[in-house]
Amino acid sequence: MQQPTPAAAFPATSPDDDLVPTWLGPTRIVIGLAQGLLLYLLYTAAQDKSWPATVPLLFGPLAMLGLLLPVILISGLGHLSRRQLTAWALGAAAVIALLAAYDMWRRLGGTSWEGGKPSGMLTFCLAVGFFIAHALVLAASREGRRIAAYASYFEVAWKLNLQILFCLVFVGATWMVLQLGAALFDLVKLDFLSKAIGKAWFFIPVTAFAFSVAMHLTDVKPAIVRGIRNLLHVLLSWILPVLTLLVGGFLASLPFTGLDPLWATRSAGGILLSAAAAFVVLINAAYQDGASPPARVLAAAARIACLLLVPLTLLAAYALALRVADHGWSADRVIAAASLLVAACYAGGYTAAALRRGWLRALAGVNIAAAFVVLAVLALLLSPVLDPGRIAVNSQLARLASGQIALRQLDVAYLHHHGARHGRAALAQLEESATGPDADWLRAELARLRQPRPLDADTPAQIERNLKVWPAGAALPAGFAQFDWKKVEAHYDLPLCLRSQQTPCDAYMIDLGGDARLEVIVVGAPDHGNAVLRQDDQGGWQIAGSLPASLSACAPMLDALRAGRVRAAPPPLADLDIGGRHVPLERSATRPDCAAMYGQAAKAAEVSEVSKAQEDAPR
Repeated sequence: MQQPTPAAAFPATSPDDDLVPTWLGPTRIVIGLAQGLLLYLLYTAAQDKSWPATVPLLFGPLAMLGLLLPVILISGLGHLSRRQLTAWALGAAAVIALLAAYDMWRRLGGTSWEGGKPSGMLTFCLAVGFFIAHALVLAASREGRRIAAYASYFEVAWKLNLQILFCLVFVGATWMVLQLGAALFDLVKLDFLSKAIGKAWFFIPVTAFAFSVAMHLTDVKPAIVRGIRNLLHVLLSWILPVLTLLVGGFLASLPFTGLDPLWATRSAGGILLSAAAAFVVLINAAYQDGASPPARVLAAAARIACLLLVPLTLLAAYALALRVADHGWSADRVIAAASLLVAACYAGGYTAAALRRGWLRALAGVNIAAAFVVLAVLALLLSPVLDPGRIAVNSQLARLASGQIALRQLDVAYLHHHGARHGRAALAQLEESATGPDADWLRAELARLRQPRPLDADTPAQIERNLKVWPAGAALPAGFAQFDWKKVEAHYDLPLCLRSQQTPCDAYMIDLGGDARLEVIVVGAPDHGNAVLRQDDQGGWQIAGSLPASLSACAPMLDALRAGRVRAAPPPLADLDIGGRHVPLERSATRPDCAAMYGQAAKAAEVSEVSKAQEDAPR
């Protein structure tokens, strides 16, 4: 391959070159070590609360630059000329710094534990966005034009994808070997390695070093990566007919089941979008780079899948519209709407392609256009234009101003934490303008939220606010709210309302042991868990058991519990006494079928009852 002169460019290497420049590996490793050192210094500053961690608008951009920019440099070396790599690195650094600075700015003014580091959304969106952008840049550089052929995009993107996957595997294997070595030295009372592994000065640089080594090794052995990619595509492509059959059967069943059971799940939109995303991945696994047509079965399945994307996307959009109409916009719903926009691009493009001859080739143009749409959507979500927190705050305030909700129904905690700067500014204005009893309630809530404690602080007052006790008029047993629930064995099996703020649960008092001592049955929203809690002789509380998770989604059963129509029932089979030792029988879990017990009306009741009671907040 013709090499540029060293004065003008780095010696660019083709992925198929057998001869790798001697400078390439050491340079990448040096960049990895520099990344590890920078991240260690930033970590130390954050732990010690010293500069630059004391300046969030500087610390956030530095952290994101230290995390992402070295990876871009390592990957670009050998594939981009010096001028191209410099321009791309500077442009990427500017975008990262600006978006990270805005992310830190919007969260300034919160409690100390909220700020100080980039948000998870920023980290995820930047990682995804720069993966796509880097693939576009490398492919364009390879062909010497701004918009490359789809085959180049396909080759580069899948290579990067597998490179990152193998890098993570390599880093994990490195740490497994280090842990094994530490265990061996511990056998002879030499604990220097086990101590070093737990120190930031060791594990951060070692992780960055291992990642850079893996990036280099996977880059100079492209034939291995290409072979694994082809095998992966073959395996994935034959899953496409299965998914097509399943989704087709699901859509065909809707006229008979109706849409009420679908909306009752309250997670329909996410599942439908996941199915659409799986379709896109599997269709492209069958199509690959378009060099050769897939098998007839795969081509037929891919064509049908392209058409099925439209109803999936429309159903997901309708599910989101229902939630927004009932509860307004939240940050999660704004992100879901952005995801729907991307899904609509794929659905529209793939459907148009499937309805014409030579349709497989048309997918290439759709994929390229969709990549740019994804980049635009990610940039807008991280900028003031489509800031999910700002949109959510404006939506909830509009609902309050229009009288759709009263002030006491406003989810103040959500606006304070998830609305970030915009939410706190809006709440401050409400605090000044509110009058009457609601004003006192609002000021009390804001005073509590402004306390410097973590979100999952389980203070007695918060536990009492989370729990609604049944039957009406009953009170929690003495000491229940004051109990330290972190002392419970299997603490994370407790319902979420005993571990987190702003997660309501129902608590039912009933004597299940026949000893005149009340047990407490705590039932949260679906996916929030439930538990039967029993007090021991020392006054502590333990998990005595749990109820089927489906109980939380069965409104008629919850109504019966709240009305007190519940009693202790003996088990159908007794436990065993073996040689004087009590051996409890491990009973198979039985899941009550709400629809079978109460009819399909139970599903509709779930929407109006459970959703209203436990999810009227804009989460």
